[in-house]
Amino acid sequence: MRLLFLAVLRRHTGNAITAQRVRDHLEAAGHVCILKNALDFESPSEISNFIKAESLEAAMALHLYRGGRLLPGHGIPFGIIFGGTDLNEDVKQGEKNKVMGKVLEEARFAVAFTESMKETAQRQWPHAKDKIYVQSQGIATVPNTTFNWDTFLQRSEINQSADNLHVFLLICGLRQVKDPLYLVDAFSEWHQEEPSVYMVIVGPEVDPVFTREVKAKVKRTPGVRLIGEMAREDLHAVVKNCFAVVNSSVSEGMSAAILEAMDLEVPVLARNIPGNAAVVKHEVTGLLFSDPQGDHIVHCEKPGTFESERGVIDNYAGMTAMNLNQMT
Repeated sequence: MRLLFLAVLRRHTGNAITAQRVRDHLEAAGHVCILKNALDFESPSEISNFIKAESLEAAMALHLYRGGRLLPGHGIPFGIIFGGTDLNEDVKQGEKNKVMGKVLEEARFAVAFTESMKETAQRQWPHAKDKIYVQSQGIATVPNTTFNWDTFLQRSEINQSADNLHVFLLICGLRQVKDPLYLVDAFSEWHQEEPSVYMVIVGPEVDPVFTREVKAKVKRTPGVRLIGEMAREDLHAVVKNCFAVVNSSVSEGMSAAILEAMDLEVPVLARNIPGNAAVVKHEVTGLLFSDPQGDHIVHCEKPGTFESERGVIDNYAGMTAMNLNQMT
């Protein structure tokens, strides 16, 4: 079967990696899967022309709004995969919510990465509840075996021996929903108490205005570093060498960075939001935190602030029970 697959393909982002992995799986199953950037199409008519030109028989989209809105009305069956921001952010905007509901009316199926995402979608669009299925992400890590950790530390302006460092890595595109500044002050305070502790933010500059804000904040904050986007193999090597991976997003579908850290047996420290709590079981496959200032989060099984978790993290490097089979 010849398939069109639409996704937002910003380099080195979770959506792009997920889309490429899904495409590879479909092609391994014997299908022809043409992966296209949804941002390259300005209207459904352009999609229609492309479908005819390529003799496409079916379609899929990763992200109900960004990709899904382009697929109805072309006379071929299609399905969608929820991305995260579609369910967590776009759903709050009336017009986008309406558009997504209409897409689901025509879609043959919809895939959610977690039960929580499925339940959210069913509440929003009850007419589609029988066509929404849960399929967790699969991941593959390919760390660069020739990657030089010392060179990375020098690039990050961390002038300490690698043997005594505790580098906490936050991987995200620089946009507000990822909230990379959420823990900056807490980590800076920790660094001033324990100079071996650093927070390093790695990821592409997605939102130019917000990127400037992040750069300005990091520049004046001791113990925090900002690195641009990296090739996937190099990033996996950095993950393998760091002390722990941090996620401080406001919302997530299913964080590829968390899954990859688990696969590499690296500790995970994640903000307690539904998307993260669906992956991380507190003190079993990682640590969930609420607010650096101590605000309680109702979804937390064992509520804890970032400050109260620090003592646990200090002894956390030896924990190797991060088995992906424990996620579900």
